[in-house]
Amino acid sequence: MPSEKISIENVLQPGKTYRADRAKYEAMREALLTILPDTAPGLTVSDARDALLPHLSEELFPGGDKAGWWLKAVQLDLEAKGIVRRAPGSPVRLYRPAT
Repeated sequence: MPSEKISIENVLQPGKTYRADRAKYEAMREALLTILPDTAPGLTVSDARDALLPHLSEELFPGGDKAGWWLKAVQLDLEAKGIVRRAPGSPVRLYRPAT
C-alpha cells in the first residue's frame, strides 16, 4: 500500500510545493516542535537533530536514518508557515516564536 502524501513548502522557494510522506513529516514535525525553545537564539540545526532523535519512531527512522533530510524538509516548511523562525546570525539557530 503506498504511503499517504502531503504538500509541503520551502521558505527558500516561495510558491513552490513538494510532495512528502505524511507519516514521516508528522513524526518529524512533532519531534522538532517538542525540542525547540520558544525564544531566540534557539538551537543550531545540529543540536536540534541530536535532541530530536530520541523522540523519533524507530519504525519510521530506524537508527535515525534520513532524520537529517526530514529535519531540513520540515524546518523549511515550518519556516514558510511562520511556525519556526531563524535567529539572526550564523550558524542557523531555530526557535518557535511565542504566539
